[in-house]
Amino acid sequence: MASVPEGLLDEGVWFRVEAAGTAAAVRRTAERLATDLAMPEARIAELSIVAAEAAGNLVKHAQQGTMLVRALRTADQAGVELIAIDSGPGIADVEHALGDGHSTAGTLGIGLGAILRQASHWDMHSLPGKGTVLAVQVWAQGTPEPSWAAGLTRPIGGETVSGDAVAIRDLDGRRQLLVSDGLGHGGLAAAASREAVRAFRQAASGPPAAVVEVLHRTLGHTRGAALAVAELDQAAGLVRYAGLGNISGTVFGPDGSRRGMISVPGIAGHQRRQVREYDYPLLPGAIVVMHSDGVVDRWNPTEYPGLLTRSPEVIAGTVLRDAGTRRDDAGVLVARLP
Repeated sequence: MASVPEGLLDEGVWFRVEAAGTAAAVRRTAERLATDLAMPEARIAELSIVAAEAAGNLVKHAQQGTMLVRALRTADQAGVELIAIDSGPGIADVEHALGDGHSTAGTLGIGLGAILRQASHWDMHSLPGKGTVLAVQVWAQGTPEPSWAAGLTRPIGGETVSGDAVAIRDLDGRRQLLVSDGLGHGGLAAAASREAVRAFRQAASGPPAAVVEVLHRTLGHTRGAALAVAELDQAAGLVRYAGLGNISGTVFGPDGSRRGMISVPGIAGHQRRQVREYDYPLLPGAIVVMHSDGVVDRWNPTEYPGLLTRSPEVIAGTVLRDAGTRRDDAGVLVARLP
C-alpha cells in the first residue's frame, strides 16, 4: 500500500448536475484534466464515456445530483476520479441495475454497464429514499490497489474554495490522517488549511501529538485552524489520535459499536493547551471517520445497511451528502485498513 497517492485527496471541482449543459461541462472538465495529466488518448476517450454516462444518469434519474471531478496520482501514473452523489430516488436492486438493458427513464439502459466496463475501479451504494453514491476511477494504465483512505471537502455556499482540507500519508509504516478546518471561510481559511497539509506531508515521522505540535508551530503566520491527526496502527490494534479544536473523530466497529475520539480546545497556530494523544481500540474491519464541524454528528450508519462495507470514497460521499451543511465548509475523511 506504499503507492497510496497523496494527491488522491485533491479538492477537485464540484458540479451541480441538473441539466444536459452541466453534464456536458462535467465531461469536458474530465477530458481537460486527463489531458493535463498526460493520460493516453485511448483512456481519455474512455473517461469521456464514463463522465458523460455518469452525469447523464444524474440529469435523467436523480434528485439534487452533484458530481466531483478530481485528479489521482501515484508515483508512476495519474488518473481521474468521478464521484456522483444524489438524494434519490435510489436503487432498490443494485445488481439488476448494473446489467445492460435496465432503464427507468425509457432509454437504452446501458449507462451503468458502460461506466463499469471503462473504469479501473468503481464502487456504489444506493438506498431507496436516500439516494446513490457512485465512485469511479479511470487510470492511465493498469489498476492500482484501492486506497485505504479517502476524503471529500466542499465549500460553504457562495464560496469557490473550501477552508477545510484533508490529507493522508504513509511514512515509515505510520498510516496517518489529517483533517484541517481553517478559521472562517474563503481564501484565508483555505490558505491556512493548505499550509497545514503541506506541513503534514513534510513533517518527520512521529506520533500524532508530535505532528500536531509541528503543525501548531507552522501555522503561526496564518489565521489558524482546528485540526486533528490520527494514526492507524494495525499491528497494535489501535487508533492514536490528537486534535486541537472542533474536529470530530469516530471509530465505528464491525460489531456496530461507536467510539468518539477526543480533541482538546485550541486553534493551531495561535492558542493551545498541552496537546494530548489518546489511544482507541481498532478492531479488524473497523472504520475511522474524521470530519470538520461542517458535518453534523447526527449521522447514524445503522440507517444505511451495507454502507460500512463499501469503499472509503463511497462512505465519505454518503456522509457529506446527508450530514454536511451548506452553511459551513465541510470536510470528511474515512479510513479502513485492509
